[in-house]
Amino acid sequence: MKIAIVGGALQGTEAVYLSKKAGYETFVIDRRNEAPALSLADGYEVFDPSLDKKRAMRIFNDCDAVLPANENLTLLHSLNDMMRSSNVPFLFDMDSYTLSSSKSASNRMMEAAGIPLPGKWPECGFPAIVKPSGQSGSVGVRVAYNDDDVKAGIDDIIKMSDHPVIQEFVSGKSVSIEAVGNGSEYRSFVTTEVMLSGNYDCKRVRCAPGILNDEREKEFRRIAEAAASYIHLRALMDVEAIDTKNGLRVLEIDARIPSQTPAAVLAATGVNILEELVNSRKGKFGGSIKNGASSYEHFLIKDKKLITCGEKEFAHVVHPEISKGLFGSDEMISDYRPGVKEWRGTMINGAASEKALERKRSACIDRIMKECGLKEFVDETPEMV
Repeated sequence: MKIAIVGGALQGTEAVYLSKKAGYETFVIDRRNEAPALSLADGYEVFDPSLDKKRAMRIFNDCDAVLPANENLTLLHSLNDMMRSSNVPFLFDMDSYTLSSSKSASNRMMEAAGIPLPGKWPECGFPAIVKPSGQSGSVGVRVAYNDDDVKAGIDDIIKMSDHPVIQEFVSGKSVSIEAVGNGSEYRSFVTTEVMLSGNYDCKRVRCAPGILNDEREKEFRRIAEAAASYIHLRALMDVEAIDTKNGLRVLEIDARIPSQTPAAVLAATGVNILEELVNSRKGKFGGSIKNGASSYEHFLIKDKKLITCGEKEFAHVVHPEISKGLFGSDEMISDYRPGVKEWRGTMINGAASEKALERKRSACIDRIMKECGLKEFVDETPEMV
């Protein structure tokens, strides 16, 4: 099977990685020569499909499926229009993505579906979270401790030509789960824990039994499938939530391929969510899930330091490769070359248990420190979590 992936940044990198694990041939299209997924793919071209549709369709018609791996609305609408007249499966749901790309709209949907959300401001009081409705990840997100913080957050978001969503700041474990749907059937997978860097960007994903207790794990799966059913999902989505002392509180949904959690799920459970997405178009749902543990984490090596970093920093990786066994890891996606002083890596490890995983992970970090002559390990966390 050959899959065309439109977008070569972190979502594209994830898509190529999962495709290779499924045994698919990959062809990436991106308008930037330096997009990291290009060096990982079996083939690529550098151009904007929305500006050269004939060239794009020649590539798509030579593939068995097309997967958008970007969040450019102009490009996504263009791809959606192009693929209407094609018999090649389009692994994307434009209607669901449009809804999920607006936090305001998706919050209204989830409220109508009875999905638990953080409290509304100003009723919730402080601290509160001020975030732009139309951005993804941690872009434009601010913790507000008073009215001045709220005003500053709103002003920044208005400068971004977006509008603000203000909610209760909920504390607890940050968790995520994926769901796949074909418009009539829906399947959720397993919970991952998302660990944040000092600037609230994802630095590490952990997948293991017991991240949530059994009752909340079932509830999280029910929430994901309820949201997918409510919007008649015909692709892949993820649900992000906080496990609070009062129960799960859903922060957002995103109807597109995530950039980190599926690889962690694969390393821990053997379930390839991209393969599940492809199979869902054939009416196939199911497959066994093993109960392993995994860790997927980003590092920056600079100034003789090993620094845990978020995905935005890792995105500066240059011509990465997938290396098995590098520094004792199962796999690493990195631009490491012997003798370099600065490089970035995503380390992926899996094990039968969390204890075995932590031993492997610690040994890998020790090897990086020793073999690269590093003096300090820096692992920052947010001021509030």
